[in-house]
Amino acid sequence: MSDCAKLEGRCLCGSVRFSAKPVNDEMGACHCSMCRQWSGGVFLSVDCGDSLEITNGDDLAFYSSSQWGERGFCKACGSTLMWRMQDGSHSVVSIQAFENPAQFRFTTEIFIDSKPENYAFANDTGKMTEAEFLAAYASTQDADNG
Repeated sequence: MSDCAKLEGRCLCGSVRFSAKPVNDEMGACHCSMCRQWSGGVFLSVDCGDSLEITNGDDLAFYSSSQWGERGFCKACGSTLMWRMQDGSHSVVSIQAFENPAQFRFTTEIFIDSKPENYAFANDTGKMTEAEFLAAYASTQDADNG
């Protein structure tokens, strides 16, 4: 999937539908407490940049979880769908919302210092603590805004 195609995604009941073009074929896991509570486990997602387009959003709702981010879900079936910047400039989408989640390579884990000790993935992934992730994200934002 080196030249990523636009993919169609949906919630469990189908009342929320969208399309997005992943930045690459890499998926990541977020272990932060908000993602774990929101998704009922680890949030596995793929970076879709600013390509997210909602095609049917009558039941799409967002929860503003921080000063900059919001979490999208279906208010009919409860499916966890996406995290995005409140201004819509960047989104990560649940791999489970796409028809073939196996198409993504598991490469990164973030907020590794928040991961409970009762589970671990066998995959060899890059791991970042909360501080490392926020520092890398801030430097990316500075470069984009500079």
